[in-house]
Amino acid sequence: MNNKIKLAVAGAVLSAASVANAGIVIPAGDWTIDINGNVNAFANFTSTDKVKGASTIAGGLAANDDLDGEDRALGINTGLLPAWLGFTGTTRQNDVDVSFTISFQPNVSDNGSAGDAKTPLNRQAFITFGDKSWGSFKLGKDLGIFAGNAILNDMTLLGVGGGAGVSGASTTLGGIGSGYIYPAWKGQIAYTTPNMNGFSATLAITNPNGSDLATTAISSASTGSSVVELYQDRFGIEGQVQYEWTGDVAGKVWASGASYDVNGAQNTANQSTTAVIDGYTASAFDIGVSVSSGNLGAVAYYYDGDGVGTTIFGRNGVDVQSAKYKKRDSDGGYVQLTYVIPTGTKLGFAYGVSNLDKASGETADSQGTANGATSYLVEKNERWTVGAYHPLTKHLNLVAEYNKIESEAHKAGVDYDSDTFSLGAILFF
Repeated sequence: MNNKIKLAVAGAVLSAASVANAGIVIPAGDWTIDINGNVNAFANFTSTDKVKGASTIAGGLAANDDLDGEDRALGINTGLLPAWLGFTGTTRQNDVDVSFTISFQPNVSDNGSAGDAKTPLNRQAFITFGDKSWGSFKLGKDLGIFAGNAILNDMTLLGVGGGAGVSGASTTLGGIGSGYIYPAWKGQIAYTTPNMNGFSATLAITNPNGSDLATTAISSASTGSSVVELYQDRFGIEGQVQYEWTGDVAGKVWASGASYDVNGAQNTANQSTTAVIDGYTASAFDIGVSVSSGNLGAVAYYYDGDGVGTTIFGRNGVDVQSAKYKKRDSDGGYVQLTYVIPTGTKLGFAYGVSNLDKASGETADSQGTANGATSYLVEKNERWTVGAYHPLTKHLNLVAEYNKIESEAHKAGVDYDSDTFSLGAILFF
């Protein structure tokens, strides 16, 4: 199928070719319309640490009792993939391949009293045009390029991963924040070269998504202030190079990167005065490899960032010292092994970690106090995943996962862990 939803393609690959490679294809004059997507839902049972004092971890992913005394959480949610309905139209005109993709992501559960509190996601709306002889252009909103392959090769794309401790959420986290940074969904203009004996490259300018970079980049305990104005003086830049090969041992290796400029103004806590803050550049790169041989598959991935923080690009990426941004370094990655047993069930194990360092000259562990709880900056999020993904039919996979998340703060003795067992199913069409 042409221009298949990227995440659905990844799901089909991860399910050991048990999912169809095409959606509902309808000829429509000059166009071919492909209706495709998935529906998934999971029952999640999470046990959490009891908080032994008034403290939380800023950027920590492990669920805890949030000081209310509960040490477990239950929920029925979608997993890392939201439920998905996509429409792709393709045609060839004047020796140019042209396509459009629009998709919607409804929810399978929420916490509203009437059951309709959540707003559906809208993650894709883009056009492409090109030819295999000279490459293609993409214009519109789609998955980001940096770290895109990290999420597309994550086995929890068929399941849950981290972040299941919140009932009724639109999606869980998978390995986001515990092995890679979320690539997000970004307005972009991207050019991809033709496939040159397995080698290809993509370069894009992207919408700066400045509000994400500002969210906690400026939550500084030393100043107690917040950003009220943010601007960026250039587009974001993202790119990737990739080489794929086939054979008895098939796979691909890739490297990608991203760069964003951030500038802003800072108000004091009472917003009575404003100070201009020097800007900074948030940048990151990654490298990964995915290989398969027979029923065995393996993925190894690593990233390194400067001012990009952890989990969400830019979050907790800097500290503010004397009206200057001081960037925090971060790095991490994951390893993953999968094996398809004779029943067709894919068994998988993954370990991921995301680390966040303090900025140069940053001495405070505390990130502030709210509701009587002191928040301490995260130092590390780790994840262990064991999963079983069974193709009950050509389109339907049953899923069982166990995920353990550990979060450790820079403050000694402040660390939490949570364990989640998930049961559910995902259907692709």
